[in-house]
Amino acid sequence: MSTPRVVVTGIGTVNPIGHTVDEFWKNAVAGVSGIGPITRFDATNFYVKVAGEIKGFDAYAHMDPKIADRNPRAVHYGLAAAQEAMAQAGIDMEREVLERVGVSVACMSESDYIVRQAQVLERRGSRRVDPLFVARSGPSAPAMQIGMVFRARGPNSSPNSLCASGTDAIGTAMNFIKLGYADVMIAGGTDSCLSPLGIAGLDILGAVSREPDPAIACRPFDAERSGFVFGEGSGIVVLESLEHAKARDANILVELAGAGWSFDAFDQTAPSSEPEAYAMKFALDQARVAPSEISYANAHGTSTRLNDPTETQALKLTFGEHAYKLAVNSTKSLVGHAITASGAVESIASIMTVVTDIIHPTINYRTPDPECDLDYVPNTARQSHVEICLKNSFGLGGENCCLVFRKFKD
Repeated sequence: MSTPRVVVTGIGTVNPIGHTVDEFWKNAVAGVSGIGPITRFDATNFYVKVAGEIKGFDAYAHMDPKIADRNPRAVHYGLAAAQEAMAQAGIDMEREVLERVGVSVACMSESDYIVRQAQVLERRGSRRVDPLFVARSGPSAPAMQIGMVFRARGPNSSPNSLCASGTDAIGTAMNFIKLGYADVMIAGGTDSCLSPLGIAGLDILGAVSREPDPAIACRPFDAERSGFVFGEGSGIVVLESLEHAKARDANILVELAGAGWSFDAFDQTAPSSEPEAYAMKFALDQARVAPSEISYANAHGTSTRLNDPTETQALKLTFGEHAYKLAVNSTKSLVGHAITASGAVESIASIMTVVTDIIHPTINYRTPDPECDLDYVPNTARQSHVEICLKNSFGLGGENCCLVFRKFKD
């Protein structure tokens, strides 16, 4: 029995520069930044002053008020993106075998909510804690809610590999299909861990930019970069076996041809280029793609002192001299770093690049860094035929996942 090919038939996103894929992609190509002063909470006593916040999002326009009231922002963003993706895919759940439709959506527990409940416990006692605390606080909350809304009874999981989680969830969903557990998977990531506790923890670590000017706070691969900028949002894709998609005459966007995983086994915070390169090579091997066939890579591109040169070196280890022919960009320069959702939002950007043959720019790039000497598509979008794309995500602590998307050919 041959292994099923896996295709993408629907995509959806909510992020700082778009509440839909069309809005996101229009602004991404134009180089519009979603990074600005923090308004979600009073940042007066924080060194960190800017973030990629989602503005003007109305959860009640996307879901039943009971669902909106009982769930945190991460669920709101993920469910809205899933609805957009499922609508584009044209999946009619009345015609599906519900046990053959699954969900793989990554998330990080919302620290604001957990902190508030801890305060309730301390001030008002155990009988006042939210009775839904366990269900609402778990990282699996969005995956469970999406599964319930769509009545998807197949595999339901929430992979957590920190900053690689969204990409990991998509690769995991691909494997559920390839291994025969599902015909359709709703996959991606959603995150709203933009909070005082989250920013404080990573600021102490030295990972977050303290630059107060939103126009230059996030500048991946630039010599003057000073750390990543927090973001939030969601990215969801609908994956199907090719056989299932063709049977219902679906519009296929791209093929998800391969995925690769690795672990640095090196340090709790510092990355390592060799394991990153292994994940890239494994994804290319599974996709049966030679390095020379890749023309574009959507980078992890965090804008930190360590990550950007490490990823650059990993690309050189993977592609050799061909690395200098790659177009490499960072979606985080536009929307910030949404932690467990970043890889999923960036996968949407990767898919749109393969569909449109437009590579969005890495904005805020001003000063070249000798350690980062590849083509980072600085500041202006580029029209370029992209047959196959590599998407990189590298989690804090060394959990790596890479995907390969390609134009669909029957």
